[in-house]
Amino acid sequence: MLKPKYHVFICRRHRNPDGGRPSCEANNAEAVYESLYPELESRNLLDIVQLTITHCLGQCDHGPIAVIYPEGVWYGHLKPEDAVELVEDHLVRGKIVGRKVI
Repeated sequence: MLKPKYHVFICRRHRNPDGGRPSCEANNAEAVYESLYPELESRNLLDIVQLTITHCLGQCDHGPIAVIYPEGVWYGHLKPEDAVELVEDHLVRGKIVGRKVI
C-alpha cells in the first residue's frame, strides 16, 4: 500500500457498563466500521484511505467516534448511515461534515 492520503481511526473500545462510562462499542461502533469499510471499498478508495480500529481515544461521551487525519477532525455520535456522508463529503470532496464534529 502506498502512503495513504487519509487515515481514519475508529474507536471500538468496549468498557464494562458497570464502570459508569459509555463506550464506543456499546454504542454500535462495530456497525459504523462495518458500514465504512464497504463504502471505501466500493469507491476504490482503499489505496488512499487507511482505516484503523483503535481502543479508547478519550471521548467516550461522544461515541462512537472517528478521527480523520491529516486534518485531525474528530467526528462523534456516529451511526452506520453516516458512512456514506463521511466518505463522500470528507474523503472524496475534502469537505468537513460539520454536524458530526466534536
